[in-house]
Amino acid sequence: MGSRIVPVILVALLAVFHAQLWFGRGSIPEVTLMRQKLAAQKIANAQAQVANERLASEVADLKQGLDMVEEKARMELGMVKPNEIFVQVTK
Repeated sequence: MGSRIVPVILVALLAVFHAQLWFGRGSIPEVTLMRQKLAAQKIANAQAQVANERLASEVADLKQGLDMVEEKARMELGMVKPNEIFVQVTK
């Protein structure tokens, strides 16, 4: 009887560790899900970095001179100078 207890205990431990691998914290499916979330977050971070660089460039342009301010006013606010005729071409 004593010779059968050790293999039974080892098999039980193996089953516990195997179950932990598939269903427990840090399991293979959970790691795969986290890797997918990480990849999606890296893409979102890259897009945010591009947007931040674009905004930083606009801020630098706005600080340097009035040309960018005038362009923004014309494009976003529809500014027209005195004695200037606004013409819009549509396709």
